[in-house]
Amino acid sequence: MTPVDLSRAQWKKSTRSSGNGQCVEVAGLADAVALRDSKDPTGPALLFRPEAWTSFLAGAKHGQFTPR
Repeated sequence: MTPVDLSRAQWKKSTRSSGNGQCVEVAGLADAVALRDSKDPTGPALLFRPEAWTSFLAGAKHGQFTPR
């Protein structure tokens, strides 16, 4: 797998994030969506294909990942 250069990524934190350090940041890239832990900005990031990210967001909006 080819490494992805994230040095120019424009990271965004949710407006619903609180100051408790439990946040993630997202960056839209040309061919992917990157996700990282806001407490560790130089640490690893997960990469998703755009269609996988869209599916994840749709599932989250419809409560697919809500604990029972």
